[in-house]
Amino acid sequence: MIGYEDMSKNKIFKKIKIKDTEFSNRIVVSPMCQYSAENGLMNDWHFQHLSQFGFSGAGLVMIESTAVENIGRITHNCTGIYDDDCLSSIKTIMEKVKVLSLNEVKFGIQLGHAGRKASTQRPWEGRSYLRHNQNPWKTIAPSAIPFDKDWPIPQEINDDDLQRVKKAFIDATRRSVKAGFDLIEIHAAHGYLLHQFISPISNQRKDKYGGSLDNRMRFPLEVFEEVVKVSNNLPIGMRITGTEWEENGIEIEDALVFSKQLKNLGCDYVCVSSGGNTPSPKIPVKEHYQVHLSKHIKQNSDILTRTVGMITDPIKANKILENDESDMIAMARAFLSNPRWVWDAADILGAEIETPNQYARRFKKSI
Repeated sequence: MIGYEDMSKNKIFKKIKIKDTEFSNRIVVSPMCQYSAENGLMNDWHFQHLSQFGFSGAGLVMIESTAVENIGRITHNCTGIYDDDCLSSIKTIMEKVKVLSLNEVKFGIQLGHAGRKASTQRPWEGRSYLRHNQNPWKTIAPSAIPFDKDWPIPQEINDDDLQRVKKAFIDATRRSVKAGFDLIEIHAAHGYLLHQFISPISNQRKDKYGGSLDNRMRFPLEVFEEVVKVSNNLPIGMRITGTEWEENGIEIEDALVFSKQLKNLGCDYVCVSSGGNTPSPKIPVKEHYQVHLSKHIKQNSDILTRTVGMITDPIKANKILENDESDMIAMARAFLSNPRWVWDAADILGAEIETPNQYARRFKKSI
């Protein structure tokens, strides 16, 4: 059943329009790496993982960070969109998922490159760098600085690498359009390649891509400027770093400057995360620990923001939006624990949402 006119009292259930695409509510299923692909290709695991969110009632479901080139994968088992085989596997899975999904649910893809944090073990295998007997590959980074003191030294990116990586993002964007996604997001957070360029911790270049904040932002902005041209007018955003929780690292004012530059290039929103570029950042992990970052950018710029991080309570999530601290809410752990989080939130907040007819008896007012 659908009753959007009844949702006006709850901002979390209000529609939001980005470019020509309307999302039924402000709830987003965050991209969650599954580390279950084979040679970059999706499989049945991804089908079941995404299908459960297809009728979750969320306004947007993001698929996991997807590598724009082979060496940009975090692990051997990360998904990619760097060739036509990858495109075919993603398109096949998404077509099957959409058949089972609610009409109102939109799907987005996050495009990324792991840079110096590539060639690693899966979380349940240790999360460290791949050893010689684990088929590692040479990683690339803005500067030849390893992620941790005992990690392999990455190869410093040269001019040819810059052009190749930029083209990889452009090609991945084109493939994402062909795959039928409703939204595209570029990953520039969590210590991955574009984040590495912006951070003075990982970028100590002496050329036009290093030094000042303007120079360190240059390559990520160049990438975004090119991908927006081939995005077919889809909503396009970027996940960014609000702070690295490190002395001499990225701070919120840097993120604000970056967000304003992105807005000028046609970026529709920023998803504000933090940390990930150093092995032991002093992150005060607690409920809503990153909301203040989204709030600062939202209230000091005109770009839409999405917040993420330890958000689980529907009433508190709605209050974040009511308090003008963010425009959208993204969650991962909450949906892993309860794929029907939106249904429960609707009960608690007194909203009516679209649900599968087969499950209608679950609701109190249903016969």
